[in-house]
Amino acid sequence: MDYLWTPWRYRYVTDPRQSAQGRGNACIFCSAAASASDRDALIVYRAKWNFIIVNRFPYTSGHVMVVPYQHAPSLLELPDDTLAEMILLARQCERHLLILYRPDGLNMGINIGKSAGAGVADHLHLHVLPRWTGDVSFMTAVAETRVLPEEVDATWERLHAAFQSP
Repeated sequence: MDYLWTPWRYRYVTDPRQSAQGRGNACIFCSAAASASDRDALIVYRAKWNFIIVNRFPYTSGHVMVVPYQHAPSLLELPDDTLAEMILLARQCERHLLILYRPDGLNMGINIGKSAGAGVADHLHLHVLPRWTGDVSFMTAVAETRVLPEEVDATWERLHAAFQSP
């Protein structure tokens, strides 16, 4: 039997605050937005209507999300200014991810509703993640496991620095 060591996930599986019961009804995105530490919350950039946050449990290295400050479950409930800024920030993510990670492509997506795959169904967010040809290996297809070469703290460092420069 082979072992894939993922010590960074230990905190998630043992910390009761990470579970839905431990969080109570607190929204993870609203809590992140209210955090006094962008580094601890993994927020790489704050704009007027949205912020960009590193996905704590990414599909690939460099996986970020553009999240409105307004707690809303769908596009229909967000003002035009918020939606326009969200797309402009996704474009900035595209630029930075292409430079920093040199992927073969990018996935961008919004899942509206739990049945559509939204992990946080009550607070809309836009996923932006780099992709490489062949990055879905047997580990994902057979073992339902992802192998990530970069820890999320390193992703935060790289992207935070990129968003600070013009």
